[in-house]
Amino acid sequence: MDSPLTWLYVPGDRPERVAKALASEADVVIVDLEDAVAPDRKAYALDATVELLGTADHPLPVHVRIDNRHGAEHVEALAALPGLGALRVPKVTHATDIHRAVAAAPGVPLFPLLESAQAVEHAHAIAAAHTAVHGLAVGEADLRADLGVRVDSGLDWARGRIVVAARAAGLPPPAQSVFPDVRDLDGLAASCSHGRDLGFLGRAAIHPRQLPVIERAYLPTPREVETAEEVLLAAAADEGALALADGRFVDAAIVASARRTLALAERDRQASS
Repeated sequence: MDSPLTWLYVPGDRPERVAKALASEADVVIVDLEDAVAPDRKAYALDATVELLGTADHPLPVHVRIDNRHGAEHVEALAALPGLGALRVPKVTHATDIHRAVAAAPGVPLFPLLESAQAVEHAHAIAAAHTAVHGLAVGEADLRADLGVRVDSGLDWARGRIVVAARAAGLPPPAQSVFPDVRDLDGLAASCSHGRDLGFLGRAAIHPRQLPVIERAYLPTPREVETAEEVLLAAAADEGALALADGRFVDAAIVASARRTLALAERDRQASS
């Protein structure tokens, strides 16, 4: 999937939920071995995940969020399995954490989770640490606690810093962190709209009912598609300075943005066909 918009977390110790997640409308399934699994269920969760990933025959890509307290054990058990799409590495704070993960799991795509002030300060170094890093992810619950943030908007500076770090390292825009209230779909939609304004692309979910809300929020509107098409028509004309019919001038950055918009729209058309 070139532009995943929905990433569905599911507890690793609940194989029946994992099976349902793999049959869902998510773009990526994230099997969680960390926060969603009780301490006395960790060993079972790992065994169940190893069994799941023993084959690559899955309808959706499967990522695994390892438990930082059992990181070496989890990486050793999972790294060579054919069904593993990527590892999500929690509590990353420095580029050296990435180097250790690469050494333990060579060739495995990595998504470091930035969950602390130290991680935000080193976001670009982490993003650019190795070609194994395929994207950044944000752990906002831990980040909020670390910073002592009392309101959601207090995280916006850190969010923007992570978006910039990903872009500067040539990575895709990061996906938003989970929205914890699975019943508040209006709140989820508003939060996604805000995240999109900040430069995020897509979002992690903790319940299948959140998936269509996230997808709708991040897909371009008909007006955005129309504007993108106008931009590319103007660029194709190549008559010096680019301008739309309404007089707005566009540059190379706007042309690149228009191409991204149309790529997302095409993704939606293909999914609907």
